[in-house]
Amino acid sequence: MLITIPHVLTADQIAHARRTLASAEWVDGRVTAGHQSAQAKDNLQVPEGHPAAMEIGDMILTALGQNSLFISAALPMKVFPPLFNSYGGGQSFGTHVDNAIRHVKGSSHRVRSDLSATLFLTPPEDYDGGDLIIEDTYGIHKAKLPLGHMVVYPSSSLHRVEPVTRGRRVSSFFWIQSMVRSDAQRTLLFDLDNATQRVNRDMPSNPAAVQLTGIYHNLLRQWAEV
Repeated sequence: MLITIPHVLTADQIAHARRTLASAEWVDGRVTAGHQSAQAKDNLQVPEGHPAAMEIGDMILTALGQNSLFISAALPMKVFPPLFNSYGGGQSFGTHVDNAIRHVKGSSHRVRSDLSATLFLTPPEDYDGGDLIIEDTYGIHKAKLPLGHMVVYPSSSLHRVEPVTRGRRVSSFFWIQSMVRSDAQRTLLFDLDNATQRVNRDMPSNPAAVQLTGIYHNLLRQWAEV
């Protein structure tokens, strides 16, 4: 399942993030790439553990913790601390697949990458190229989202970032370990949750609302890892 999460951050939060990241140290993005991905990766990154990355990352995680669409779609159990990258001057990231396990630097914590996320921190009109291309069983999808919007997709998908030929594209990216490992099961739960909410909204006294809620939680109880 590929889903767009709109307006993850407020306008004030985005402005603060852009100011903070503009003054941060940027290094070769291959520092977080695996051996194969490093051959395809050409961008800049704020180092893991950098104060700017930690501050803005915490702000993003707090916002996501209050975002019902993200919680319903991802069913998050662990979230890798957000990282930040920048593309410009023809930089790109060729077709690759994300590592299955991500180690949180400076700790013993590991996150299984069930879902990948990219939060766009540059308006699309400020740069040319830079589309995130995601390939799955349903075809090829392009993501070049408005400022503050985020795309979430299965980490098992092949994906790439097209060359940025004008301007600079700054984004946050990170991975989520879901309580439900299977993408098919997460999709079913997401659809069921949406249907239940519609019944609750449109027919609040209908007994089907309680029945659907029960089905959702019984499936979650069966499939979730906690």
